[in-house]
Amino acid sequence: MRFICFVKANARSEAGIPESPETMEAMRKGTEELMKAGVMVATDGLQPSSKGARVRFDPSGSRRSVTDGPFPETKELIAGYAILQVRSKEEAIEWVKRMPHPHPGEETEVEIRALYELADLHALHEKK
Repeated sequence: MRFICFVKANARSEAGIPESPETMEAMRKGTEELMKAGVMVATDGLQPSSKGARVRFDPSGSRRSVTDGPFPETKELIAGYAILQVRSKEEAIEWVKRMPHPHPGEETEVEIRALYELADLHALHEKK
């Protein structure tokens, strides 16, 4: 199973301020450990929302509107992600608990969500 792990943003990540060299080194080592274990599929940090945009679809899908960043509610934004290939949600949780703290000195949340696999999508369509 694949799980995506979202590292929530903070004021520093939204301001484009990198973490300390010590934190970056700890994150590099943590990523290296996950890669050596064959668990890490992908990982990246995201640039601040000020460099992004949102496209909103109306209910019919016929009109789209664009809002340029930055976006409010920093605590709801994502600073980075990792995709893990593991056997279960519990295993994903254990790996995330072993990762270095992404924003030392602040309470930080990492959200873990299962990705739909092709077989999952086929099963959803068969239920209809």
